[in-house]
Amino acid sequence: MKNRSKSSKNLSKNNGNICFTSGDTHYFVDDYLVNGEYLFLNDGGTADIKYHNGKAYYTDHIFAFTSQKICLKFLYYFLKTQQDYINKFCFQGTGLKNLQKNKLAQIPIPIPPIAIQQKIVEILDAFTELQAELQAELQAELQARRKQYEYYRNKLLSFEELQRRTDMLNGGGLELIRLGEIGTFTRGNGLTKSDFVEFGVPCIHYGQIHTHYHNYTYNTISFVSAEKAKKLKKAKYGDLVITGVSEDKDCVCKAVVYLGKQEACVSGDTFIFSHSQNPKFIGYMFQTENFNTFKHKYAQGAKVLRVHNKQLEKFQIPLPPLKVQNDIVEILDKFDTLANDLTNGIPAEIEARKKQYEYYRERLLSFIAKD
Repeated sequence: MKNRSKSSKNLSKNNGNICFTSGDTHYFVDDYLVNGEYLFLNDGGTADIKYHNGKAYYTDHIFAFTSQKICLKFLYYFLKTQQDYINKFCFQGTGLKNLQKNKLAQIPIPIPPIAIQQKIVEILDAFTELQAELQAELQAELQARRKQYEYYRNKLLSFEELQRRTDMLNGGGLELIRLGEIGTFTRGNGLTKSDFVEFGVPCIHYGQIHTHYHNYTYNTISFVSAEKAKKLKKAKYGDLVITGVSEDKDCVCKAVVYLGKQEACVSGDTFIFSHSQNPKFIGYMFQTENFNTFKHKYAQGAKVLRVHNKQLEKFQIPLPPLKVQNDIVEILDKFDTLANDLTNGIPAEIEARKKQYEYYRERLLSFIAKD
């Protein structure tokens, strides 16, 4: 194995020969270091094994491997089944762990006759291609469903539709109401990830709203001690917990509706919005095109974007009677489950297809290993 370096200023995202880096993004360069079949492995972090046939360049923290004694594509498929083992035993060090080549070299590899290796590669290539096609179809279907969901969500939450439903209910008028008129914003404080404990008082960190929580939650994934909780701001049942910062305009002010029975502590860079409306209805309002346009206008900052609670208080929403709010939420919950819930619908099918592919790949290669 060997690695090389390449100045980042010479990397392109469009033309030339592929250049392997330690990140997920593919880059291209005008020149190349190798030409043929190679495996590329990253030096730090976790195992990321890639197969390439043709001209390629690779930067520091990438190892290139080739061999005339084994079918490289066969070895690639086998090592993909060993990624958990490689991550656990072949990377060492504090902080960012580094690949230990001597430990990687000790992994026993089944080497059937070359004709068998090529046959296995042929089967797995066909299966991989089929898997990719199915995944692409499911992803396209999922995107179509999500766009359909977003269309109906915006339509159902539009002033015109809410006015129509209000008229049908009681013939009353509908006005635009500022959030500051129907509730209060409280800024979170003092909670960091280092405060987390295994059991204790529920808490929500602003980063988790971006990475873990969807529209609403009944439980938190983190907790703090009772002593720490005394010093922190808390969200109660029905409150919205809103991120105040993000590096992405579309993600700033992402909100999760808290429906837990026990109050939950929240971190700094969040706002708690307390109100007396249907919690999910207000939560869905934070996902509309109108709110997206609003927060883009008020998001400030260079790398990190912020929206302040004084701006959020100004956001206007059409506020129908609770009966109309409840009906809208019931409809949108069904749409949302179909489009986004990881335990139902298309996302679950995508995950099932992925696991099915991994299962058959590992069964095929483990059978060879036993022989």
